[in-house]
Amino acid sequence: MMGLDRDRLVELVQVVVRNPLRAFLSALGVGWGLFMIIITVGAARGLENGVKADMGSDVSNSMFAWTMSTSMPYKGYQRGRYVEMDIDDVHWIQANTQHLDLVCPEVQLGGYRGTNNVTRGKQSGAFDVHGAIAEYPQVKPMNITEGRFLNEGDLAGERKVCVIGSRVKDILFEMGEEPLGETVQIQGVIFRVVGVYTPKGNDEDAQNEAESIYIPFSTFAKAFNTRGRVGWLSMLIKDGVDAEEAEEATKQLIKARLSIHPDDPRAIGAWSMAEEFQKAELLFSGMRLISLLFGSLALLAGVIGITNIMLISIKERTKELGIRRSLGATPVRILQQIIGETLFLTLLAGLCGLVLGVGLLEAVDGYLESGGDAGVFRHPEIDFGTILTVLCILLGMSIFAGVLPAMRALAIKPVEALRSEG
Repeated sequence: MMGLDRDRLVELVQVVVRNPLRAFLSALGVGWGLFMIIITVGAARGLENGVKADMGSDVSNSMFAWTMSTSMPYKGYQRGRYVEMDIDDVHWIQANTQHLDLVCPEVQLGGYRGTNNVTRGKQSGAFDVHGAIAEYPQVKPMNITEGRFLNEGDLAGERKVCVIGSRVKDILFEMGEEPLGETVQIQGVIFRVVGVYTPKGNDEDAQNEAESIYIPFSTFAKAFNTRGRVGWLSMLIKDGVDAEEAEEATKQLIKARLSIHPDDPRAIGAWSMAEEFQKAELLFSGMRLISLLFGSLALLAGVIGITNIMLISIKERTKELGIRRSLGATPVRILQQIIGETLFLTLLAGLCGLVLGVGLLEAVDGYLESGGDAGVFRHPEIDFGTILTVLCILLGMSIFAGVLPAMRALAIKPVEALRSEG
């Protein structure tokens, strides 16, 4: 068996050794085609990673909604009425929704983008102050670097505690000073620091998020006399639910709760990270498909080149094949030999292109990592599933490329082959 395997291997290597230049040029097309597939798909993934990273630190199934003024009269209310939600509305929405996993009320001191002077001794800074609940990090992920985030005990007891961003710590506290257990003053109200966090991501929103302070929603309502008013809702859409459907259903739920006309286009504002991710995923799936398609066409051109080379090789080896047939080689054996030679040459060239393509992606990724923020192009990569798909395509094309030369070889008659001068 080992002798048979060794003989077969020698035969395959002879395909390359017999005419190395021709073998190299014919294999170059296949290697280049697979190399282009790896590079284009990897580049598309790099662009996808960059765009998704720039979307911010919100999780992919998050959604946000807020109230504005009405544009249509309804149930005795005039148009132009400014509507507000409170904590009771939030509990009702959570109890009646079929599209959401989580509804988090949020309110900001001074309104959206409003900053407030926060002091600690002689140090002060203008920071965003938010009222939130314990589940908020599920919507807006963050890294707790010291202490903890808010918990249910903080909300139930209306504790005057806060969690501060890393930039808040840098501004209000001296280098090396421990913030946990210390106090800060917000509009004359003193809060004890129980945690420090850094936002996930490194985009502009994440940098702004590092200058925020979170206090229990219930404490916020009491300390700043907001009577449980909600600035906006931060929500998580259930798995498998379409983002656009969830957004429209949630708007209608809020409208029903607040006596707003169902067709009012202005009263409820909403923005869905889930919808943006779905659009981005659709776009990048199309890009990957196009990359795979055009790369496959380049690969096909290379495979056709190998088919032509194998046809030339069959013609040059007419006498050899005739001798094999006269010595008892069966048509199946000849078929296996020719297809095997084609597979060997094609797969060898394809694997070379694969190794070079993956190596180039790794080199580019390393270069981008060493350079810091790569903007909208980050971590070009190709997953194992795509590589497996490409190799299956290459295998199918290789078999196709070997069929025509094999049929030509089978058509050779032993007597005529022995008479030839090849």
